[in-house]
Amino acid sequence: MTMKSLMLTTAKAVGVTLLTSLAAHAAYFKWEMIELPASTGATCGNGTPYRFFVNRTPLNSKAVVMFEGGGACWDQSACKGGSLLNAVNPDGIPENYMSDWNRQAHLGLVTPFTARIHPLQAVQTQSWNIVYLTYCTGDVHTGNKVNVYNNTDPANPMTYFHRGAINAQAVANWMAKNMPQPDHLLLTGFSAGGVGSTANYAAFRTTLKPKKMALAADSGPLFNVPRTATPEQAPSVLLHNKIREVWGLDGPEGLVTQLISKYPGAGDVNNMGSITAGLGKIFPNDRIGYTMFQEDTNFSAFSYQKFYPEIANAATDADRLKMLNVKWRQEIAPWIAQMTPTNVGYYIPNKRDINGSHCTTIVTFGGTSIVEQKLNHVGEFIDNLLDGKGPVMRAYETKPTTQRVLLSDMFADWLAPLIP
Repeated sequence: MTMKSLMLTTAKAVGVTLLTSLAAHAAYFKWEMIELPASTGATCGNGTPYRFFVNRTPLNSKAVVMFEGGGACWDQSACKGGSLLNAVNPDGIPENYMSDWNRQAHLGLVTPFTARIHPLQAVQTQSWNIVYLTYCTGDVHTGNKVNVYNNTDPANPMTYFHRGAINAQAVANWMAKNMPQPDHLLLTGFSAGGVGSTANYAAFRTTLKPKKMALAADSGPLFNVPRTATPEQAPSVLLHNKIREVWGLDGPEGLVTQLISKYPGAGDVNNMGSITAGLGKIFPNDRIGYTMFQEDTNFSAFSYQKFYPEIANAATDADRLKMLNVKWRQEIAPWIAQMTPTNVGYYIPNKRDINGSHCTTIVTFGGTSIVEQKLNHVGEFIDNLLDGKGPVMRAYETKPTTQRVLLSDMFADWLAPLIP
């Protein structure tokens, strides 16, 4: 047999194998709904089954896990949803979640990380296996506690399952049994998902044992807040101490307790923000990254508005936003200062005119440039995390701008290959 005929025979065999594999698994390249059995402990806040979605490829073993964003709750009213800061998906996750036009996850287009071909943005993980970890527990993917809320309707108390951490671990367990060991794994998420991807990073790391792993946590910062801090010292302390109790974070089976018990070097149970740098210490060969805007009006509202009457009762919206940003900026500096491990980085532009400057990676990466460092958009930070070349990027915009997202920004990545 000649070399040419041998190569042709081999190519045909590979092609037949690939086609057979594709035929055997009809769910490749489309969203597959996975419903976790009750025996896993996974559930949505209202007790309905927990469902997440997978879009597989047979072409590689790389995977990106996207933690969905949304608001949160610790009382009956907020857990019923209905507003920007309240719990999302209060009625659970329907089977058609990824194809329902009324849902934020439609076709995975809410973020470039969950689309094979995104109309506005390219990112290298679009050729990877994609897992969309839905959010329906009101606890930023971190809780392990069942509460009964009756503050707004005492006659009809609400039993609510804050099981975000349990759901995340169950997803990791499912992936370990049903998907190949990742050659490269990216955990990412926006807003509540930014918190969730950070808090559950160690669980996915140890369960899936990828050859390489990175974190890109978007706009869900765990600020450096000691439990005993005063509101003047660390404005988020009122929020942190509230959710410790209602979501069971530092209870015997809580996520914080379990994490620090298993990895003492991950931080201090009395400062939940210590995990920000802690991940870099316990996984020194991984690349850990955080991104957000300096003038984020949504997560700052979630952090402070319900705890500071002067903000909640501000005379004008402009006054409210100003007070929010003062507290927000106060906490950014100590948050960055603790990122001492060399494998921990950040990307923090000032502001853009989308979604109250909340989330750098939703819809498009356009409008996230840091001109003074010659960075066009947050995608360059993502590539730095994934490519593993050189130091992890640290970029902070010191000459504040407000960026508008133009069509030219949105389509730049797609047009570039077509321009000589």
